[in-house]
Amino acid sequence: MPFLILVVLFVGVPILEISLLLKVSSAIGGLRTVLFVIFTAVLGAYLVKQQGIATFAKFQQEANSGQLPAQSMLEGIALLFAGAVLLTPGFFTDAIGFSLLIPAVRRALIAYFVNRGLVMTQSANFSSGFESRSSSNSSVIEGEYTDPDRGDK
Repeated sequence: MPFLILVVLFVGVPILEISLLLKVSSAIGGLRTVLFVIFTAVLGAYLVKQQGIATFAKFQQEANSGQLPAQSMLEGIALLFAGAVLLTPGFFTDAIGFSLLIPAVRRALIAYFVNRGLVMTQSANFSSGFESRSSSNSSVIEGEYTDPDRGDK
């Protein structure tokens, strides 16, 4: 299955992009198509920068208040991916990138990955030295261990 995904990504997506670029260039002209691709890359980079700054500010605020900024970190990763595909020439990748710039779509995609177990998050308090996890085995205690023989402090 992973091999099939790689084939689709590295063979199918470029073929789709080339066919879309050819269709659009035959409809509106080659120069306009190139200018439109450049315009979407510049616009996408600007929007990713703006949303990235806002997401980083939210990340700092959550971290400073002692909360685990897991959602902000995942949104930052999604924005990084959006920026990468927006800088890739093509209309299909631009559609993916611009859709990730919509906060509701981005959060729904993150929730999908978390619910499927592809991404794991934890609730933790940064101000405490221990994490509390709700599980059926409540005798598990997480902490730090220091080996006295090695002289670790």
